[in-house]
Amino acid sequence: MKKNIHPQYHDNATITCTCGQVFKVGGAVVKTEVEICSHCHPFYTGEKKLIDTAGRVEKFKARTQKKKEAPKKKARIRIKKKS
Repeated sequence: MKKNIHPQYHDNATITCTCGQVFKVGGAVVKTEVEICSHCHPFYTGEKKLIDTAGRVEKFKARTQKKKEAPKKKARIRIKKKS
């Protein structure tokens, strides 16, 4: 087995959530920050809240609104004539 190819393992690595929750775990990275954890995720808390990253929900709503406002084109039916 090759030596010195694996990262160093840290027993007291910390994961910090934006809600303020801090977890102590083992891992290769000493400090990690996450946007959402089990203490603030809607699936685990039972709350219905919308998690939006980079305005994706607004972009989707704007796209659907744009489609509703656009005039609909009538479909043309072309019939080939026999020669």
